[in-house]
Amino acid sequence: MSLEAITPDQKAFYAENGYLVLERRIPDDILAALHAEIETYQQKARGLTASTPELDLEDSHHPDAPRIRRIKLPHTHNAVMRELMYSDHVLAPARDLIGPDLRLHTTKLNMKEAGYGAAVEWHQDFAFYPHTNDDVLAIAVILDDMALENGPLMVFPGSHLGPIHDHHVDGVFAGAMDLAACGFDMKDAVPLTGPAGSISIHHGRIVHGSALNVSDRDRRLLFYEMMAADAFPIMGSMTKWAGIADYDSRMLCGQPGLTPRVQSLGARIPAPLPTEEFTIYEVQKQLRNRAFKVAE
Repeated sequence: MSLEAITPDQKAFYAENGYLVLERRIPDDILAALHAEIETYQQKARGLTASTPELDLEDSHHPDAPRIRRIKLPHTHNAVMRELMYSDHVLAPARDLIGPDLRLHTTKLNMKEAGYGAAVEWHQDFAFYPHTNDDVLAIAVILDDMALENGPLMVFPGSHLGPIHDHHVDGVFAGAMDLAACGFDMKDAVPLTGPAGSISIHHGRIVHGSALNVSDRDRRLLFYEMMAADAFPIMGSMTKWAGIADYDSRMLCGQPGLTPRVQSLGARIPAPLPTEEFTIYEVQKQLRNRAFKVAE
């Protein structure tokens, strides 16, 4: 099958390294519309004293000085972000990498606003939602010009070919790894930088994280996480399951099916959870040996 959006060399690079950056993939008019939508959420945050089903607030948030950490599940309440999710700007490279039948796992928009945007400790997405096979990836739309000082997503190339590491602390799922204990050195991490409108793609098993945004520029990433339609969640996964009809309603393109493709992956189950009000930022606070500074 011919490739739609990437070259054979890029596909081979992804297979070996577990990530790609495709520059200026999103047209300027869509990028401008996304920026305008974000501004409406920033206005919604003004006056809030606690997070809502749509907005996860920074620890340093104040009603008169609103600080959003994450816009949660934007495809469920934002038409612009939902439309982009179904577009070939996003889906074509995913089809090139994991096939024509794609199902949505989740969406989120991590804000990382200038000067304080929260860090995300090192982790593997597959530790949160193990599936029967690992044709699982995340596409991140880079909404602002991103350089090293912005706290970009960073990855360890090739780590998607290794084990799923322990993300527990004292027997409780913490959603993060002790990097040194797992045999990694920060100097080997690669930052996924690029101009606004680019996209990055990372494999569900790759070790990744991001530091604080210490710059005077915002660093916002809109994530679309998806998998091949024949990758089914393993019991205990954090993937929501409300029956096959609901699961098939999450198809992004192609055809669903009832035959899982099963690989032996050595997955770990993300349980028990420390709280029912789960966010990655809150559960990662359990980690003792943090790699990144905490926002003030």
